[in-house]
Amino acid sequence: MSVASDQLKALVDKVSPGSLPQKLKESVLIRLDQLSRLTSSPTFLPEFDRINTYIDWILDLPWEKRTNDLLDLDHAKVVLDKNHNGLFEIKERILEYISVMKLEEGKGEKDVFKRAPILCFVGLVGTGKTTFAFSIAEALGRKIARIPFGGMGDPLDLRGQSRMHPEAEPGKIIKALKITQSKNPVILLDEIDRVTDEGRASIMGVLVELLDPEQNKEFVDHYVDYPFDLSEVLFITTANNMTKISTAVLDRIEPIMMPAYSDQEKIAIGRDYILPKIIKNSGIPDNAITLDETVWPQIVRPLGFDAGIRTLERTIEGIVRKVAKDIVEGKGSSFKITSENIKEFLPNY
Repeated sequence: MSVASDQLKALVDKVSPGSLPQKLKESVLIRLDQLSRLTSSPTFLPEFDRINTYIDWILDLPWEKRTNDLLDLDHAKVVLDKNHNGLFEIKERILEYISVMKLEEGKGEKDVFKRAPILCFVGLVGTGKTTFAFSIAEALGRKIARIPFGGMGDPLDLRGQSRMHPEAEPGKIIKALKITQSKNPVILLDEIDRVTDEGRASIMGVLVELLDPEQNKEFVDHYVDYPFDLSEVLFITTANNMTKISTAVLDRIEPIMMPAYSDQEKIAIGRDYILPKIIKNSGIPDNAITLDETVWPQIVRPLGFDAGIRTLERTIEGIVRKVAKDIVEGKGSSFKITSENIKEFLPNY
């Protein structure tokens, strides 16, 4: 038996016991049989490499893998309060959303998430849109993947490229399924209003298909070239504003408006959530930094008013990095930051 025949047999052995849909498996085996007749052709090796890569992709997709949902309101409350300060109306909307799912499931209704509205968190940069999506996934016990739409200009980014192209690969939807290894993850479509003007119409067309339960149960990625059922995926979207979202997409989403944070809310978020998290991730001791309450107004407004908390996060990260450097240089083991010395620790913007 030739080396080429051995290579083909290895691929057949790889495909045969796999958890692929039967028709897809048959299609791949037919293609391998056709390739076996080209073992002496100069096109054999490129074709072999191409189909080998393809087989690796389709075998690694979660055709029947899924996670069990946690429709537990108490657990959801704990997760939301742990990850978010205030925003009680937003939390209440999410708890209502989970409650409806739980009641429908309790009545024996199937596919409750297929009929659930597609949430769209709308607000300025840094107001917590993305983190709320991650909290919903955590509350439900689902895996999550984020697909950023900022600057996206080609629907093939979502749909993938045909295998006829030498550098072809699946689109971001299939990649998200591979990353999560779940047929029912949360997929966050982040900032869907920020696609390019040139690609807006075609990308919005793909979004309509993704968000419509009647269409997404047979989503065909150009690379995979076989329908994948996305009806169990929980899609969540975000947008900075809704003026650039097509009417067809707006008809399929339920907007939740994210309010801007007040200074007092940002102080609470910085003190109780962001600072402990950054200290934990920095490797410095918990007691290495003490901040007087009087310094927080300067920390939350280093550059004037900011509706979100990203600048606040960067400011606190800069303070922690400065303390870490001082510790390494032997300038001390703990630091008290007051209104007198705060400028020594604030980053230079």
